Formats: sequence, C-alpha cells, structure tokens
Amino acid sequence: MANIEEVQAPDRPKSISGKRRRFIKTNGKKILRKIERVQTKQSLVPTTPFVSNEYFDFLPQFEEHWREIEKEAQAVLKFRDAIPGFEDLSPDQYRIAKENQWKTFVLYGFGTRLEKNTALTPTTAKLLESIPNLQTAWFSILAPGYHIPAHKGVTKGILRAHLGLIIPKEFEKCRIRVGDDIKPWQEGKLFVLDDTYEHEVWNDTDEERVILLFDFDRPMRFWGRFLNSLSMKLMKKTAFYKDPKKNVSDAEDRFEAAVKQANANLEAMSD
Repeated sequence: MANIEEVQAPDRPKSISGKRRRFIKTNGKKILRKIERVQTKQSLVPTTPFVSNEYFDFLPQFEEHWREIEKEAQAVLKFRDAIPGFEDLSPDQYRIAKENQWKTFVLYGFGTRLEKNTALTPTTAKLLESIPNLQTAWFSILAPGYHIPAHKGVTKGILRAHLGLIIPKEFEKCRIRVGDDIKPWQEGKLFVLDDTYEHEVWNDTDEERVILLFDFDRPMRFWGRFLNSLSMKLMKKTAFYKDPKKNVSDAEDRFEAAVKQANANLEAMSD
C-alpha cells in the first residue's frame, strides 16, 4: 500500500445541535411521512422492500462491467487510510457508523459529480452517467465483523442499488435485511431496495466487503415527482444537506492530496 502517513486524518465534523436540530428532525420526519404516502400511491414500480431489476433498463450494464468497476475500486483501496468513514461525512450518522468501520468513497453527491474522485474511476463514472436522475453514488466499504444497526432512509422518492464487488468467501454471512427480507451480496450481482423500510447490515466474516452503491429517483407519476423535487429542494436548505456536502468536498480534497503525496513518495524512492 502506498505511504500516506503524512496526510492528517480529518477532524470529526460538528453538527447543529439543541432545540433547532430536534425541531427540524421531528417536524421534517412528519412532513416526509405524509409525502411518502402520496409517493407510494404514485409509484410506477412496486413499493416492496426489494424491487426487481427488470423495471430498470439501465441496470444490466453494471453487472456486465462489474469486473472493470471492481478493478477501479481496488485502485482506490490502495489509499484506504485516506477514505473517510461515513460518520465523517454525515454527522447525523454517528449511531450507525463508528470508528471508520464503514468507509465511503463518494463519486456523486446530491446529484453532483465529484470530478477529482471520478477522475480515478472513469469506467464507473461513465456507467453512472447513464442513470436517469442519479442522486448519489459511492464505494461502500464495510469492515470485517461490523454490524450496521437498523435504520430507515428519509424519502420514498429514491431507490437504492447495490452492486457486489469484493465480497467475503462466506458470502451468506455478509447480508442486508430490508423489512422482513434478507439478501447476501454476491460478486457481480446487483439488487435494488427501498431504504425507507427498516434495514440493517451484518458482515459476520473476517473479510472486508466492498460494493458500489447508488441512489436514483423512483419512477413515479407527476405528483409523486413533484413532491420529491420539492422535498429535495427544501432539504438542501438545511444543515442536514449543507454539512455533508461541505464534508464530502473537503474529503475529496484530502484524498487527492493523499494520492499526490503517495505518488511523490514513489517517485522519490525511484530516484
């Protein structure tokens, strides 16, 4: 692994606190649940915990090219120590992501492509460009033995895809529960889930798990799309959006610095 010891670890981001945060969380959830009921009725695909891949014609190419994506993920993992933990990017994830046991290398955040990160993953980035209304995408890296506690996503207007890249040999022990349904990840296989159902993850193996995770808009009729667009615009005005967006940008800069430092060290060693 390349030497990146000179790149300092990020300080833990601070989040908004007190009455304001509690007010936003409580009332925001109530509003989103009302919107969710409308979006459920407006959905053009099943509203089950897992949604069949057959509804999305842009997905087969990811399984076809998974080896190329996996190769790019392996290249990123050479700088593993510079990849931030999920809790470093989103301060509200402290309950489910701890001690950098769940790392995230972000390629798209909040509908915006991260140019420095995707420059390292050109094939993956090109494939992601084909997804209608892509919202987020990242390599999700789960440490051996880690358990992500049960939690729920924030909006029915988004669906989430998981593509297995680096999966433990005992893959049945590395799995996700969504609602009452459980699936293990498998190399080169992709599935789609609705993360507004309670879900949790186990990696009961001694090996790391790496997947490509990406979110895209749920196909819906007009009013469902309208409410999704409106709720996203409102969310972007809050610290729940602004804080992670800044943290993602800062993390991208730090990762770029780590790569440059490692390359400089290799050049110096070769002289």
